[in-house]
This record gives sequence, structure tokens and C-alpha cells, in this order.
Amino acid sequence: MRLNRRRFLFSTGALAAGTSLGLRANDNSKSGKLNVINELPSLKGRKILYTYGGWEGHEPVESLDVFLPWLEKEGALVETFNNLEPYADSAYMSGIDLVIQTFTMAEISGDQEKGLLKAVKEGCGLAGWHGGLCDSFRQNTEYQFMTGGQWVAHPGGVIDYRVLVTDHEDPVTKGISDFDMHSEQYYLHVDPNMKVLATTTFSDKHAEWIGGCTMPVAWKKVYGQGRIFYSSLGHVMKDFKVPEALEIMQRGIKWASASKHAPVEAWKQPVY
Repeated sequence: MRLNRRRFLFSTGALAAGTSLGLRANDNSKSGKLNVINELPSLKGRKILYTYGGWEGHEPVESLDVFLPWLEKEGALVETFNNLEPYADSAYMSGIDLVIQTFTMAEISGDQEKGLLKAVKEGCGLAGWHGGLCDSFRQNTEYQFMTGGQWVAHPGGVIDYRVLVTDHEDPVTKGISDFDMHSEQYYLHVDPNMKVLATTTFSDKHAEWIGGCTMPVAWKKVYGQGRIFYSSLGHVMKDFKVPEALEIMQRGIKWASASKHAPVEAWKQPVY
């Protein structure tokens, strides 16, 4: 298997991704922040496969500078690949705790898709953001069944919109208040059976027939034994300069990493 492998790549010019931003407006106390940290799994010793590539407009290479320093600080064991070939290596995938993927508008081979689906069904977690996870392989419906959503539009392109935190008890969003974004507001086709953590509501300015439509922004779900976490935020890496956007993504990564080390969560929360 020919692999382009990069291990623990850092950049001193990166975003301050190694900083855990903690709680925002609802609870800024040290004890409150500690409580949330204690509710989330540790990344220490977790084996993480980070795949990046596809459309360059979503800055897959730049994402390494945002997330790898933080992952290393948290004690994760990370290998990065600019291709999808590891997915087809069943022996390799069986040892992975979490896949972080940012691969927009790409193609995946049959063996690669089968390998990824099998690994997640057997307990490997999967986490990603924006088009890197939910606009990756448009022809692969089983992959979309796994992730829980597929991008279909971003009316108006880069616009101002608000993200509403809807679950204030889940550790991924606990203590985080609603916040504003200047980016693409993703309209997705979504799985009706997932746990929605944050939403956004569309205006009628750019597509009048969707005015008032509320769309999930961040969710968690399961596929077999594997935990899936997704956030539609992160069109470009400067989006993660919004503290809440980065914090939600970091916490979601931690949650998804524990598939093999914690029981499957029993919640059922249909969107409609």
C-alpha cells in the first residue's frame, strides 16, 4: 500500500488550536469548565487516522495546522494521509480509534468505502466538518447513511447567520451560548434519527421557499458500534477563529473517539 504519511505536523503560524476554549457565556467558572472536561473522553493514547484532500477550497492541508497541535497536546497518536488508501487496509483500520476526515468532492473506491464502513460499524469513531465529511462522496449512499447528512446548497454563499445551541446538557455543547458566523450556511439532507446539538434558521433572502426552515448544524449519531460527530461549520479555517465553532468541533472529536471504550448511547431523537 503506497501511503503519503505525515506524523504530528505543526506550524507556529497556526491558529491557537491547542488552547481549549472551555465554556463560553453560560458558565465561565473554573469548576464548570472542569465538569465538562470530565464528562468528555480523554484523547490520551487514542490512535487517530487523519485523512485530508479533495477540493482545495475547503483548505484540507491548512486544517492540519488547526487541529494537529491540539491533538498532540491532548496526547493522541495521530497519523495523517493525503489519500484514502488506509481505509482499504483492514488490519490497519482495526487498530484505529477515530478517523478525522476532511475530503470534499472526492471519489472513494469500493474497497476503501467497504473498509471504512466496516471499521466504523465495529467501533471506530468518525468525526469531521463542513464538506469534508458531508460532501465527500456524492455517489455513495451507504457512506451518507453512516455520516447522517449530505450537503445540497448554501444559499447566498458566504453570509451572516446565527447558530443556536439546542442541547445544553450534552457535554459537546454544554455551557456554550448561541453565536454568529460569517460563512456558508449549509442546507443538508439529513438523517431523521440523530441527536441534534445545534441548529440554524434560514431567511427567505436568498431562497424564499426555505424562509424559516431550521437545519441541524452539529449532531452526533451512531453507525453500528461507531460514534459519528459532524459540524457543518468550517468552510475555511478562519471559521474556527470563532471560539464556539472550534470548541464544539474539539469536544465532538473527543466524544467520537470513545466508541471502542464506552457503551453505545441509547438515545433516539428523530428530527421530525
